[in-house]
Amino acid sequence: MAVNAPSHHYTTVNGVKLHYVRMGAGEPLLLIHGWPGFWYEWHLNIGPLAEHYDVIVPDMRGFAYSDKPDAPPMEAYTDTHFAEDIKGFIDFYHFDQVRIVSHDFGAIWTQKFARLYPERLRKLMLFDPPYPGIGARWFQLPHTLHTWYQLFHQLQLAEDLVGSSPKATEIYLRHFLSAWSHDKELWQDEEIAAYVEAYSQAGALRGGFNCYRAALAGGAFSAGGTAKVTTPTRVLWGTRDSIIPFEWSDNLGDTFENFDLKKIEDVGHFMMREASDRINAEILEFMAD
Repeated sequence: MAVNAPSHHYTTVNGVKLHYVRMGAGEPLLLIHGWPGFWYEWHLNIGPLAEHYDVIVPDMRGFAYSDKPDAPPMEAYTDTHFAEDIKGFIDFYHFDQVRIVSHDFGAIWTQKFARLYPERLRKLMLFDPPYPGIGARWFQLPHTLHTWYQLFHQLQLAEDLVGSSPKATEIYLRHFLSAWSHDKELWQDEEIAAYVEAYSQAGALRGGFNCYRAALAGGAFSAGGTAKVTTPTRVLWGTRDSIIPFEWSDNLGDTFENFDLKKIEDVGHFMMREASDRINAEILEFMAD
């Protein structure tokens, strides 16, 4: 029977209450957001995918409507913490295996999950993923002109300024959603409003920024980060992603043992929003047995 909208739920894993939405039936398919994101970044994908799968879309720890642990970044926001939350989540539902689609920070977290628990992951799809092979290019000129925000997020000042008013939060989030998309006029006001509301939740800005703080302190691709991901993986990479350019896909073979790479024309960083029909079809094609 068709369902018109995803249902909202909460569960607690590893002492953290996670909000998630769920829709559909069948085998489980998890959609994992990045920054700036939360479950809603998949709002054009959940319905079509739910016609084929049990689609589960969490707000990860620190984000939106989930708990935001008040702890130093390296004690609560490393890729291992997020990978363990994914494991705790699928254990809660007694899933033997899951399929996962992720991007941005979500791609970092699911790579760690794939290394720690390969037997729990059936297939993995990543969009423009950060991965160890990018190396120092993040902060080499001229690209550092795009990645200034990663250093800004290290500062308490970032929370104070961006969270100083709803308008300040809107300006900041709208900038990245637009700048990282190929079509700069893509995002509708009601979509931006949903992001502003999510990031106006107490602690949500800090939770997202803590991911960057942990990453720059060595909390991403750290212990065990050099082991290859063995799960069957497909990487979709947009040709118009200004923050993680397609050219950075050159070292994927050093990280993924069983993968293929597909270039997606004329989309930027948020391909699930920029070309939802195309991306939904890509997900269904790859995830099918």
